[in-house]
Amino acid sequence: MSLAVAESGQLRASFDKHWAGRGTQPGWLAALRERAMANFERRGWPTTRDEAWRFTNVAEIARSAFASPPPHPREAAAEALRLSLGASSAGPRAVFVNGRFAPELSSARGPGVTVESLAAAVESRPGLEARLGRLVADSAGAFAQLATAFVEDGALVELAPGTRLAEPLHVIFVSTTGGGAPSVSYPRLLLLAGAGSQATIVEKFGGPDGQRYLTCAVGELWLEPGAVVDHYRVQREGRDAFHLASLGVHLTRDCRYSNLAVSLGARLARTDIEARLDAPGAECVLDGLYLVDGEQLSDTHTLIDHAQPHGVSRQLYKGIVAGRGRGVFHGKVLVRAGAQKTDAHQANKNLLLSDDALVHSTPALEILADDVKCKHGSTTGQLDRTALFYLRSRGIGEAAARDLLSYAFASDLLGRVRVEALRAALLAQLHDRLPGAPLEAIA
Repeated sequence: MSLAVAESGQLRASFDKHWAGRGTQPGWLAALRERAMANFERRGWPTTRDEAWRFTNVAEIARSAFASPPPHPREAAAEALRLSLGASSAGPRAVFVNGRFAPELSSARGPGVTVESLAAAVESRPGLEARLGRLVADSAGAFAQLATAFVEDGALVELAPGTRLAEPLHVIFVSTTGGGAPSVSYPRLLLLAGAGSQATIVEKFGGPDGQRYLTCAVGELWLEPGAVVDHYRVQREGRDAFHLASLGVHLTRDCRYSNLAVSLGARLARTDIEARLDAPGAECVLDGLYLVDGEQLSDTHTLIDHAQPHGVSRQLYKGIVAGRGRGVFHGKVLVRAGAQKTDAHQANKNLLLSDDALVHSTPALEILADDVKCKHGSTTGQLDRTALFYLRSRGIGEAAARDLLSYAFASDLLGRVRVEALRAALLAQLHDRLPGAPLEAIA
């Protein structure tokens, strides 16, 4: 399948050709794909004239042609997995190569948990019609529509009521382009967390440097009453890659969802997160850290929708921007009428390491109830000169002192990672980007 994206007509032709002759498929799934394609055609590619995209230009993606890469041998996939994602993926895992399930690289088993290929599940599980494509639906942006129109495979993770996973489950999406034409994949995660279940999900994205490809990812997470899900999302795409992701989360009574997203790679990375607290007592925590330098751009848009009373939400996003890097954060907290006793706090903090670095930060509140406790804030600045002088007066060189302070700025967020191997790997990767900071100084 060739994805020529200069014009929507070319994309429609690619869509029709891609699904022609694919054999039978559930009617509801075909309708879902067709509706997503129609939504994309109606809206077209986002441009900087669109308010939500005014700081993020995707024209290079829109005028490019991406092709679906062929399957790669196990050896190539395993090597790409090792190089791009490191050793912190030990334990139960579901691996997808170029968007396709790789059972030979996967080892996800356990009582009360089902982990399987979404492509296989939609053929035998008609109940998925009520879940797949419902959170990231008609109101979603262009890239979510594109990912839904071309969805073939993904990870279905289902937790039976009362299940408590003893180990983190790693869901890994890796690209292996093979050095050919620019490629595209559509990773997808569908999580169904039953009532009273508890799990830690580590979702990772990675691929090779020096190769141009597009990852267009979607996640949909459904939490039933009393479910607790800790979700870590690590993006380490190649430096020439594009990563566009959409995440929808539905929370019900007394459940808790926490997300910590770390963005280290990609030439352009954009993540849209929408969490709906749809019953009393729901709690949502969204944290994030991004590091960009050179010409990289990282963009995060969040919406926490307090639809019912007695909800709690917390957000803390931090960015470190060097070189000519760009950072964008737009976070909105919506408190609907009747969502009394809402407690919401949002903060965005950014550190600029060069004169050419730039961050656009716009936290926002929309409050339609009168008995709430909500606040937000944003800070963007350079390294503290007093702290820098102090370190230099203790014999630490300027470059090392700058790296040490930057490391300290970021490491408190990474200290919240409860998966020990993942935390150690992320701190090591942070150290690689800031080599002047000795690991033992922050450990």
